[in-house]
Amino acid sequence: MPEPIINVEHLGKSYLLQHENRQRYQSLRDEIVKSAQTFWRDIRYPHKRQKRRSQENFWALQDVSFAIQPGERIGIIGRNGAGKSTLLKILSRITEPTQGRVAIRGRVASLLEVGTGFHPELSGRENIFLNGAILGMTRLEILRKFSEIVEFAEVEKFLDTPVKHYSSGMYVRLAFAVAAHLEPEILVVDEVLAVGDAEFQKKCLGKMEDVAAKDGRTVLLVSHNMMAIRTLCSKSLLLSGGKIQCYDTVDRCLSIYESKYVNPNVCTWERKEIASQESLVILGISCNLLGQQPVHVLEISVLLESVKEHKSAFIAVDVLDSSGGAIMQAIPLLQEPLAWQRKSHNLKISIQLPPLIPGVYLASVWVGSHNSETLDWVKEAVSFEITESPIPNRTFPYTRNHGFMVPISSCVRI
Repeated sequence: MPEPIINVEHLGKSYLLQHENRQRYQSLRDEIVKSAQTFWRDIRYPHKRQKRRSQENFWALQDVSFAIQPGERIGIIGRNGAGKSTLLKILSRITEPTQGRVAIRGRVASLLEVGTGFHPELSGRENIFLNGAILGMTRLEILRKFSEIVEFAEVEKFLDTPVKHYSSGMYVRLAFAVAAHLEPEILVVDEVLAVGDAEFQKKCLGKMEDVAAKDGRTVLLVSHNMMAIRTLCSKSLLLSGGKIQCYDTVDRCLSIYESKYVNPNVCTWERKEIASQESLVILGISCNLLGQQPVHVLEISVLLESVKEHKSAFIAVDVLDSSGGAIMQAIPLLQEPLAWQRKSHNLKISIQLPPLIPGVYLASVWVGSHNSETLDWVKEAVSFEITESPIPNRTFPYTRNHGFMVPISSCVRI
């Protein structure tokens, strides 16, 4: 077996957290008076000096060990706060580990945050050369790839404009184009691709696949889009609480992730409290699965309340896989829009599902006045489980690499 391109041994990263108890808001005057009083009290009564702050070591990563072979595509998954971004920052040499060691053979190109490594006062053209130089490329190498970078990023019109005037989407397009085209041995990409539009995300995933498959480079991808992980990655690393839960095939890691974090029996959701700025609020959601394969109907009951004046609104239901990847969206027609004049709204939504493969599915409920204005959004509120095959006499297992739906089909000899 070849020598690993990345070898991580007993890696740990801790942060020192400071805690100070405050009873109320402190003005600058309060702080000055309090500091003076404390200073004189400590001088006069040193034996009564109290520890006013407590400290806590927070371990973002603990005893993490794994090896990655050249050309592997690794999807790093886990809930928020699991340590995914901390791991990538250490691998990108942005953050020093507290303990353990990391051995990397090859040049690393990282795309961790929008605009990382860009100088806001420089133009897009100048930042391409600056970023390339940071990655260790010669000017000749950058010139050779320059036209491909500009074409991929779709920023030719704004190439000589300072990047501080770029939108977040333009930032991402240019940053990804530089990182992917300047031929690093290792490409590290965080959730930053979520900033781009759907078409650009598809374009990026295609490029990463080309980088790994054709050029034999190594790709590390952090994403909550499990369809992207399934499509692009050959292996997966599941983190939980800063520790490795599983480092195996994508299906094996996602199976553990789903069994740990997804409850197939969550059929109802209720709001605990209403924020003061809310106008139209979802108070409760329940779901019920009717029928049998291959024709299921998902009934979603939604209770809403108009708390204060808002525009006329409509409702949408997203059906997701157990990892939160979107499968479809239902936008039911309402006899009349959700209006402010009517204080409460009790809706029953019927969604005819396509033939889905067995598994646990989630539903999110969204209300808004139009596509860009969200009034309330409850993500992954309820779940339901499909237990039977959509095709009679078909046995398990199904592989999600081929999708979640099995269309009814037939075949005859002619």
